[in-house]
Amino acid sequence: MKTDVEELSPTRVKLTIEVPFEELKPSIDKAYREVARQVRIPGFRPGRVPPRIIDTRIGRTHVLEQAVNEAVPELYNKAVTEHEVMALGQPELAITRLDDGNELAFTAEVDVRPSFELPDLEQLSVTVDNAEVDPDQVEEYLRALRERFASLKTVDRPVQTGDFVSIDLAAAIDGKAVEDAQASGVSYEVGSESMLDGLDEALAGMSAGESRTFQAELGGGEHAGQMAEVLVSVNSVKVKELPELDDEFAQSASEFDTVGELRASTRKQLEAMRQQGQAGQARERLLNELIDRIDIPLPERIVSAEIDARHTSLRDQLERIGLSLPSYLESAETTQAKLNEDFEADARRSVKAGFILDKIASQEELSVTAEQLSAYVTEQAYRMGVAPDRLAQQLSANDQLRAVAADVLRGNALTLLAERARVIDEAGRPVYIASAAEAEASDGGEGEDGSAGSDGPDAGDSDAG
Repeated sequence: MKTDVEELSPTRVKLTIEVPFEELKPSIDKAYREVARQVRIPGFRPGRVPPRIIDTRIGRTHVLEQAVNEAVPELYNKAVTEHEVMALGQPELAITRLDDGNELAFTAEVDVRPSFELPDLEQLSVTVDNAEVDPDQVEEYLRALRERFASLKTVDRPVQTGDFVSIDLAAAIDGKAVEDAQASGVSYEVGSESMLDGLDEALAGMSAGESRTFQAELGGGEHAGQMAEVLVSVNSVKVKELPELDDEFAQSASEFDTVGELRASTRKQLEAMRQQGQAGQARERLLNELIDRIDIPLPERIVSAEIDARHTSLRDQLERIGLSLPSYLESAETTQAKLNEDFEADARRSVKAGFILDKIASQEELSVTAEQLSAYVTEQAYRMGVAPDRLAQQLSANDQLRAVAADVLRGNALTLLAERARVIDEAGRPVYIASAAEAEASDGGEGEDGSAGSDGPDAGDSDAG
C-alpha cells in the first residue's frame, strides 16, 4: 500500500492511498462468502454458491463494492497509524480508481490535531484567594448551623419584619372571588418579599386574628397580571429562636462535647474548604493563562460540532421544562444573535482547552488508572441519581468509556499543571497545590477537575477510527 499525505491547512490533511489488488483478496473472498449466504440460486445450497456463478447471476461489481466498503476503513486506519496522522473525527472518503485485478485508489480528507508548543509549565504563575479563616467567618458558619436547629415560638404582639406568620389569602376582582387565588394556613416569613407585592406592607403591625385588604397584581392562574383586592388574615405570629451556642448545643449538633471543640473543628473544616478552593482557582486560572497565551489554529468542523452540541443541549433542557426558545431569550435578557456569539466563543475556548490538556497529557506521558475511572463514574452517577454499576453498563454499551477516560486524563493534566506552576495567595505566600489535592482526597472532598474536563472537546470527536 502506498500513501501520500498532503497538508491542506494547519488542521486538515488529505491522504491519497493506492492499494495493489492482491491486498484486497481477503475482503473480496469475504464478500463472496457473504453474497453466497444471501442469494438463493436453484441447484445450490445457501452459502455454497461458487464465485463464478455469483459473477454470472449477481455480477462481480456488486461483490467488489461490498469488498471495498469493508476494506477501505481498515486501510485508512492503517495509513493513519503508519504515517502518525493525529486524526480528529471521521474522514471524508472518495474512491478515485477501482481497476479490477490491478489497483484500488481512494482519498481521505480529515481534520488533524494542530501543532503547537507548550511554554515551560514551571514558569507559569497565578494568584489565588487566601485560605485564612477569621473568627467572624467561623461565627457565621456556626450561626448558620444554629439556624438549622432553630424553633418557632408563638408571640402575642403585632407582626414585625423577620417574623413567621400563618396567614389566609383570598383574592377578588370586581367583587368576585378568584377561585385559583385562595389559600389557607400559608406559612410566610415577613420581609422576604417572596409572595405578592404589598403583602409585607399589609402585614406590618397586624396581630393574630386581624384581617386587612390590599391591592396586588396576581402572579399566576387564569387572572395572572391583573390587579386584585387581596384579603389577608393572620392566624398566628411566631419568632425564630436560635439555640444557645454552648456545650449542650455542640453535643446535639455534632460529635463534639464542647463548643470549643466544635469551633476549632469548624475553623479547620473551613480552612480545608478554602484550600480546595485554592486548588480549583489555580487550575482554572492556569488553564485560562495558557488559552490566552498560546495561538492554536482550530479545526472549524470540530468547532461547529461543539456549537451544535450546545444548541442541542439547550433545546433539550428547554423541552424538558416546557419553555420555548423565545421565552428563554426574553427571560435571559439576550437575543438569538448574542446566544450564537456566546456559544461560538465558548466552543472555541473549549476546543482549545482540550488540545492544551491533551498536549500536556501526551508530553508528560500521563495515564488513567482503573481507580480514577471508577471514581469518576461513581461521582457522575451520584450527580445523576443513578447506580454506579448501571451508569458503567450504559457507558460501556454506548462505547463511551474511551471518552470518559479522555475526560479523566484531561483532569490529570490540569492537576499536573497546577502542581508544576508557581501559585501564590493574595498575601504573596506560596500555595502547594499537590498538598491541597492530597488533603482533598484524604477528606473525601469533591475535586475541581470536572469543570476542566468538560471544557475540552468531546473525546468522541477527538479520535479517528
